[in-house]
Amino acid sequence: MIIPFNKYEGTGNDFIIVRNNPKLLDHNDNNIFKRLCNRRFGIGADGLILIEDSPGYDFRMLYYNADGSPGEMCGNGGRCAAHFVMKHLTGPRNLSFLAGDGPHTARSAGDDIIEISVRDVRESGETPDGILVNTGVPHLVIFTDDTERADFVTFARGIRHSSRYAPGGVNVNLVRVTDNGLVIRTYERGVEDETLSCGTGATASAIAAALTGKIVTGETRVSVRGGELHIRFVTDGAAASEVYLTGPATFVFSGETEIL
Repeated sequence: MIIPFNKYEGTGNDFIIVRNNPKLLDHNDNNIFKRLCNRRFGIGADGLILIEDSPGYDFRMLYYNADGSPGEMCGNGGRCAAHFVMKHLTGPRNLSFLAGDGPHTARSAGDDIIEISVRDVRESGETPDGILVNTGVPHLVIFTDDTERADFVTFARGIRHSSRYAPGGVNVNLVRVTDNGLVIRTYERGVEDETLSCGTGATASAIAAALTGKIVTGETRVSVRGGELHIRFVTDGAAASEVYLTGPATFVFSGETEIL
């Protein structure tokens, strides 16, 4: 079977996007998703996105991590999916879409910049390791002056697999507060490595910074390894609503792959 695909990236976080109507790939084809994301034996990506029809929405986004496991939400992936849909299905208009964590909106901010809504954060919690925030997927935010530590992946992997966050594990964000915003590195479960960017991680980090008084604005710039993201939200000191993630969604190439 021949599968057409598009390759996208959002601040270096890259994705395979497949229009899955009619149904080309089964939702349980986890080994195929893993193989397609493999950078040596497949197309190569941090994740794979299926775009499907969904009543009441412009599209449904199903997200799979590089290891083939399903993910509830991906911020950078959501922006790339919205760009794909605007380009190929709807034209450049405001969209609503459904992801694993619920409904979202998307709009074009011009020049391949896409803004999407992120779920409200109604509560956060402190752990012995840092601040736990769920922005569709769970993120641990650790504030530090040293985001350049050489052992970050080893350090983060230990926390990701800690029994404290079992059974699902947690994404780990190392965050430094600067005069210009936040600098962040993220280790993503499902990729099981550091990625150049994580949209839900950047959002979680910005909200954690506001809730702990490290920033005093509901709009901040987040520098990730692959570029820059912008986060805005409203907070009452205990929760965050009207949360939006803005950044580039860049088409890389299109192609076809054969599934045997």
